[in-house]
Amino acid sequence: MNHSASPSTPNVNVPFFWPALMTADLARQGLELAARNVRFLEEETRLHGGIKPRLATPHALRMELRTLGLCDYSEPGADGLPTLVVAPYAGHTSMIADYHDGQSLMQTLRAGGVRHLLLTDWHSATPDMKDFEVDQYLADLLACVDDLGGEVCLVGLCQGGWLSAMLAARYPEKVRALVLAGSPIDTHAGNGPLVRMVHQSPMSFYEELVAVGGGLMRGRYMLAGWKNMHPEQHYVQEHIDLYEHIDDPAWLRKAEAFDRWYENPLDLPGRWYLQVIDHLFKRNDLAHGRFVGLGRRLLLEQVRCPLYLLAGESDDITPREQVFAAEQLMGSSKVRKRVVPGGHVGLFMGARTLHDVWPEIAAWLGTHGAGASPGAAG
Repeated sequence: MNHSASPSTPNVNVPFFWPALMTADLARQGLELAARNVRFLEEETRLHGGIKPRLATPHALRMELRTLGLCDYSEPGADGLPTLVVAPYAGHTSMIADYHDGQSLMQTLRAGGVRHLLLTDWHSATPDMKDFEVDQYLADLLACVDDLGGEVCLVGLCQGGWLSAMLAARYPEKVRALVLAGSPIDTHAGNGPLVRMVHQSPMSFYEELVAVGGGLMRGRYMLAGWKNMHPEQHYVQEHIDLYEHIDDPAWLRKAEAFDRWYENPLDLPGRWYLQVIDHLFKRNDLAHGRFVGLGRRLLLEQVRCPLYLLAGESDDITPREQVFAAEQLMGSSKVRKRVVPGGHVGLFMGARTLHDVWPEIAAWLGTHGAGASPGAAG
């Protein structure tokens, strides 16, 4: 028995309807393209400052200071010698140490047996902080150490490393062991692009940036500078990658986690920033024993605790020579050094380094007192 086709459903086997079908298909593709473009623009907004940084792992706020919050990741009832992770204060948040669930330095150290564990969560500078100097940050770090009993193991990440080294030089009895990961100790060593940029730019350039920022070094200026070190990647390729993966939820989750950290820089006190550029990076005063901290000249040879030095093979922010210079400049007789594949950021939150290297560092900290009762040597 023959059934007539529904009037609302054209018979596409009849050539008469082919042009109409092609038109409908093009319209559908146009709508899909428009929707894809909208998703792309929305995600661009989210990735570039639209999602705010956050620490990935639950923790307690032990103490709130003007420059930082002291975050406590310790296991319940953990006692003994604390390990304090000193995050970089170089324009990005401390999320670099607690990046993502399952990809976190703090989680890795805890899993490796470092049960009494804390992190400096640096604050963005406000206008009333514009005249803060390195001494203010050194004093607040000292307050954290004293609040923890007066003796700690320190894990310094990038610029958190030179601040940790300053504290260890000023108060060597307060630091049982010191880890320096990607930390510029001799800032004139190596030949990275940051070294060249600092030497080629006059102090007036940095002073003008601070003046334009109203006495602060604005994070957005530094972010632009970092991106200009690899302009093709940041201004072209990352947008192409996003468009190609706009329908890939797994890829987007990873991109959002990274940009939650990267695209939300901190403002720095202008006086602190200029002091660091001039005395640490241009004059290299810490390496030469000329830097004065908390009323005393800081001599790195006074640092006699065990050292663990970690550097990235292709780190163009802190070349390995700047990190490993600590072996000669400091007075420690127990030094372990390691170079790992990858660049600067991967030292702290790269999945491979977290899996392969930081458990070894956690064990090393354990042999030097982390988690042991104060006064007990590993």
